[in-house]
Order: sequence, then C-alpha cells, then structure tokens
Amino acid sequence: MTAPLLQLQDLSVSYGPVEAVHQVRLDVNEGEIVTVIGPNGAGKTTLLCAAMGLLPATGSITLAGERIARPSVEAMVARGVALVPEKRELFGEMSVEDNLLLGGFSRWRKGQRDQAQRMEEVFGIFPRLRERRAQLASTLSGGERQMLAIGRALMARPRLLMLDEPSLGLAPLIVREVLQVVSSLRQHGVSVLLVEQNARAALRVADRAYVLEMGAVALNGAAADLLNDRRIIDTYLGMGGAAHAQAEESH
Repeated sequence: MTAPLLQLQDLSVSYGPVEAVHQVRLDVNEGEIVTVIGPNGAGKTTLLCAAMGLLPATGSITLAGERIARPSVEAMVARGVALVPEKRELFGEMSVEDNLLLGGFSRWRKGQRDQAQRMEEVFGIFPRLRERRAQLASTLSGGERQMLAIGRALMARPRLLMLDEPSLGLAPLIVREVLQVVSSLRQHGVSVLLVEQNARAALRVADRAYVLEMGAVALNGAAADLLNDRRIIDTYLGMGGAAHAQAEESH
C-alpha cells in the first residue's frame, strides 16, 4: 500500500502551558482533498502552521514515507509543500505577474528556468489573472487576491498545497468559484489540505474531513458522510442541513 503523501502522527502544539493542538493524527493521500473544519479557536490554523514547520511541535510529520526529522518551512518547501496563509501576504505594490514570479523563485534559484511555462499554466487555471497580469495586487478584488495567492503558491509546483481559510471575507458566489478551482487542482497533480471555517463549502469539495474541537480530532471520515451527519448539521451547518443547502443553491 502506498504511503500517504502527508501523515501527522500524534502532533501536539503548545503555547507555553496551554496546549492548542492535542495528539492529532491526520493523513492526506496523493490526489486527495482533505479538509479540517471546526469552530473558531479549535486549533485549525495552529495545526496547519505546525504541519508546515512554522511552529514547534511534538509528534511526527511524514512526507511520502519520509519522516521529517527537523520540520521547517525550508524543509517542507524543498519536498514540494506550499502554504497559502489566511492573510494571503501578497506584495500589494507589485504587479500580478511579479507576485507570480516570486512564487517560482525557489525553483529559479535551483536552476529550474520554467517560470514562463508555469505562469501560463497558472493563467490557464485562473484566466482572470491573465487579464490582470500588469495590475497592482493591491487593486484586485478579494476573490482575485485569493486567486493570486493560490496561483503564486502553484508557481513552486507543489505536490501538496495547504490552504488556510481561503473563503475568509469573500462573497458566497466568489467562495464557490475559488473552491471549484481548488477542487480542480487534483487534475494538475496537486493534493490539498484545506483548513476552513465554512464547513458546508469545504465538505462539498473535499474527499475526506477531520473535525477539530478544542485542539483534538472529534470526528473524521468521508466528507459526503459528514455533510449528512446529524452532529455536523446541528453544530456547523444549521437550519436542518439539506433544506438550507437547497435554499443556498436557489440564490
């Protein structure tokens, strides 16, 4: 059996005496979209940052069967992992094209001169970015900024893309558009670990899901099953689940 692309084993993160993430076990297989949902303060972003090597943690992180002895951002990037943080962290006074080029800098530094080809591939995924290629990032709409943040991460040709709250601050129609693109990334050989507070939207695009509560995994399983799980409906989806979903679709 093929090893998971990403495997977290008993991952724990503490801020001083406070344990924010408690012995989380999670895996993402090649070609999968896995989402982590849960309320504010559940530890979702902390989990993602620890998995990316941004925060010290106990437990183990394994990529494609290789245990990462000293997780760091550099080690994860070198092994094909990219993170799009919640704040997107674009360079507002630089053009869309220049932001994208920066995303491919790590490959350029290694002598891989395929940035122009990769940019064309990113424009194929996000046609609107092609239209805005000369525009300053600070002048883009919220949805376009999120597309640019994802596009910039894709310039590094990651095997695994980690997304932190990509729907934050976006209108429902834009959320749907962005997450449809996320769903399509499997066709481009990219697996996704999606941290998202919008449980319904996340469960609709994911293959599997983990529910994080107070830093620990409370539930996990197929996303379609959790979308119809009464506990998830009552706690995260509200308004009777299916009826509310139909109401959303009609708008």
